[in-house]
Amino acid sequence: MKFQERKQKIYEEYVYILDFLPYGLTISRGKREGVKGPVAQAIGDKFFTLLELAPLPGLELKPGERIPLLRELEGQLIKVTRRLTYDELTANAKAELQETIRRIIIQRENEFVEFFNKAEPLTTRMHSLELLPGIGKRLLWKILEERRRKPFESFKDIYDRVKIDPVKSIQERILEELRGEQRHYLFVNPPPHARTPYGEEA
Repeated sequence: MKFQERKQKIYEEYVYILDFLPYGLTISRGKREGVKGPVAQAIGDKFFTLLELAPLPGLELKPGERIPLLRELEGQLIKVTRRLTYDELTANAKAELQETIRRIIIQRENEFVEFFNKAEPLTTRMHSLELLPGIGKRLLWKILEERRRKPFESFKDIYDRVKIDPVKSIQERILEELRGEQRHYLFVNPPPHARTPYGEEA
C-alpha cells in the first residue's frame, strides 16, 4: 500500500458498519422536518473514509459487520449517499469507531509494518513518522537506526525493538485525521482540496 498516493479517485470496496438506523435520521431543511432512511454509517477499510449508506428497505446491517461495496451490486443493495465528517457520526458510530479502526489495523499488519520500514521525511525538519503520537526525535532516530539494521517484521517486532505500541500510535493518528483537517494525511482519504504529505491536492 502506498499511503501518500491520493491523485486518483478513491473508492472503498469494503466498509465496516458503525451504526444502522432502520428508520433513518431526522433532518431539517428550512422549516421542514422529515425522516430519511434506512441509513447506515460506515468506515472504509482501505482509506478510512467515513460514509453514509442507504440500504434497501428490509436489509438489516449490524455494527461491526464488514460488507462489500461492489459497483455491480451497489445499485441493487446499498447506495453510498455521501461522505461524512467525524462530527456527523452518531454517538453510537463514534463509540464503535475506535475499536473498528484497531481491528482494521491489526488485519492489515503487514502494510502498516511496511509503513514503519519505508516512511520518508516530509521536509528537511520533519519525518512522516513524527506525525504518529508518541514519536519524537529521539524515538525517530531509534526507529530509523533499527530499520537500517534489519527491517521490522511485525507489530511485536516494532514493540520489542523500539518500545512503542505501533497499533495504538497508528490508531490515534487515524482518529486525529478523521476528527479534523490536518496539514498532512498519512492514512485517511483527505477531504477535498486537502494537501497530501508531498504537497499534491487530494
